[in-house]
Amino acid sequence: MTTRFAVVPQPEAPPLGAAVLRVAFATGDRRHVDQHFGSAEGFAIYAVGAEGHSFAEAVRFPPATHDGDEDKLAERLDALAGCAAVYVQAVGSSAIQRLLGLGVQPVKVPPGTPIAAALKALKPEIAAAAAPWIARALKLRKDPSRFRTMGAEDWHE
Repeated sequence: MTTRFAVVPQPEAPPLGAAVLRVAFATGDRRHVDQHFGSAEGFAIYAVGAEGHSFAEAVRFPPATHDGDEDKLAERLDALAGCAAVYVQAVGSSAIQRLLGLGVQPVKVPPGTPIAAALKALKPEIAAAAAPWIARALKLRKDPSRFRTMGAEDWHE
């Protein structure tokens, strides 16, 4: 069973800016990006804006007992609902495809990258919408008609 710990927003919390993205970090110690996506022990999830960031949630996964038949990525993909990106030390090609399909950008960083440093570097990128994935994520979060547009599209299974 996955364990989730969420932080209740406080009224005196510092402003994050108008554009805020949820960003996850694959971590075992909640301080460094030190996990491969497919075998991550957990995620630290932050709300990040141009003016700041705040810790939002910690997700912890149980030790894997895979017999080869189940989808080991499903639990991790589900945990990233609402996230724009996940920072990892490594990620497989099938996981990349599935993440992108969910609108989550995988960001590979060197093993042991401090989460604080990644957050600091991300804030000006969000302010400038510098990376294409950031611009795309911000547009999706700003456009409330996106669901009407999707509903009007012709869907086939």
